[in-house]
Amino acid sequence: MAEEIIGGYKLHNLLQTGQTSQVWEVIETSSHRHFAMKLLLPEHATNPEHRSYLLHEAKVGIKMAHPNIIRIVKFSDNPTNPHFVMEFFPSGSLKMRLMKKQTDFIREHALNIFKQAATAFAFMNAQGWVHRDIKPDNLLVNSAGELRVIDFALTKRIEKPSFLSRLFRRRGKVQGTRSYMSPEQIRGEPLDGRADIYSFGATAYELTTGRPPFRGSSSQELLTKHLIEKPVSPRVYNPDLTEEFADLVLQMLAKKREDRPRDFHEVLMKLKTMKVYRDGSGKPSN
Repeated sequence: MAEEIIGGYKLHNLLQTGQTSQVWEVIETSSHRHFAMKLLLPEHATNPEHRSYLLHEAKVGIKMAHPNIIRIVKFSDNPTNPHFVMEFFPSGSLKMRLMKKQTDFIREHALNIFKQAATAFAFMNAQGWVHRDIKPDNLLVNSAGELRVIDFALTKRIEKPSFLSRLFRRRGKVQGTRSYMSPEQIRGEPLDGRADIYSFGATAYELTTGRPPFRGSSSQELLTKHLIEKPVSPRVYNPDLTEEFADLVLQMLAKKREDRPRDFHEVLMKLKTMKVYRDGSGKPSN
């Protein structure tokens, strides 16, 4: 398959295989430039639901012109090979770096990673979108510590609640990743940017402690903990963290959205004035 050409791009190197799709490094035959392509696996290519998610991801991503959000160039609703083409960003996900125990790398770049991500999500929310699937898997960071947000399959328009919408609203389908979902996302309620702040808090917790804020022996137990259990301070698992950073993480993980920072701009302002680690590593650069 490596020599196959799809939409004017030669498949060059398989980067990742997911449940329904693959990501390839591809070479544009006309310019010889390198890009990445996400396409559905052959057995899913004609599935209407999977096609819908892929094309939704592409259409949302094309609108997200931001240096910390993966740049999507074009998409195709090809009957046999639906796909989209994006910038080629050689890197690993933060989940992969956690699994490989690259704690020194994460420690060195933690504050910069958090600031870049908060900037990207502030932009995304300001554009009227809630990501709904913020997690270490969806944050790519290269060896220089530069970050790109990926995966807009679950991204949804922020709803402006009204009396009528509350009266007639049907509960939405609960979608997301259980270890990072906000209580309101679990309950299927309308979401705003503060749901992303909760997921970002869970991600920051895991990146600095090596474990998510909650664990459960079943998916239901895990979701119940998000709804009712207060997380312990990340300093319990990593005493090297500063109190102010731990407090920010716990604030982002507040059960009620009103108790979280009001938006990512507020998160960013707090990050700009703090250290992540007590010894000063990962401190703001002058």
